[in-house]
Amino acid sequence: MKKLYPLLSVLFLIYWGCEDTTPTEVTLWGEVYSVEDTDTLNLESSGLTGSIPPGIGNLTNLTLLDLRNNQLTGSIPSEIGNLTNLTILRLEDNQLTGEIPSEIGNLTNLSWLWLYNNQLTGSIPSEIGNLTNLTWLRLYGNELTGSIPSEIGNLTNLTYLSLSLNELTGSIPSEIGNMINLTQLILGSNQLTGSIPPEIGNLTNLEVLWLSDNQLTGSIPPEIGNLTNLIGLRLNDNQLTGIIPDEICNQGDSSPELEYNQLCPPYPSCIEDYVGVQDTTNCN
Repeated sequence: MKKLYPLLSVLFLIYWGCEDTTPTEVTLWGEVYSVEDTDTLNLESSGLTGSIPPGIGNLTNLTLLDLRNNQLTGSIPSEIGNLTNLTILRLEDNQLTGEIPSEIGNLTNLSWLWLYNNQLTGSIPSEIGNLTNLTWLRLYGNELTGSIPSEIGNLTNLTYLSLSLNELTGSIPSEIGNMINLTQLILGSNQLTGSIPPEIGNLTNLEVLWLSDNQLTGSIPPEIGNLTNLIGLRLNDNQLTGIIPDEICNQGDSSPELEYNQLCPPYPSCIEDYVGVQDTTNCN
């Protein structure tokens, strides 16, 4: 019988070691929130300072997290990837730094991901391609580097994509042509190189296409003429070369911005008043 006592002691310790330690409450910025009952957390313009506590990842019933327009600093905690019920995540207009955590790819129910106007660095994680329910993706006004991941082409429900005002390099991935529901594609003010992919002509719902202020080369693809719904076409301030295709007259913007490239005459009559200053040094 005495031999059973050590065994019972071990079982007792195992039992207590397996006890559920998941918190029932989370304290954030001095307020206590019930894990079970909190499904929205809207602290927009609340004067919040400091970093986003990792404990926020315990509020697993959240569908909306809005911390925009505060003075939050530090990085986005990886624990945010635990909030798999989120449909809206808004952290814009803060002073957040560091990289976008790859765990953000766990948030497969997201429809809005707005991280713009922060000081985020590093590359856009390829896991962002997991967020196939996204309709709005706004990452502009940060310090993001690296290339646009090809996985972004998985976001076929996206209607709005803005990556402008960053330090992105590399070429525009051809997979962007898969995003056939896009109405706005804004990639301006980066350091993108390479040519405009002809697959951009698949985006027939586009109303705004801004590729200005990059280092794009090559010619304007004739597929640009497929974009009959355009009201804003900006290709200015690049290094585009060659003859402008006549198909540009088929796209919807009657006054596109094309200046400060290396485009060669003769110019299609429909846009000859809008070519502006061109460097024609290398034209025949």
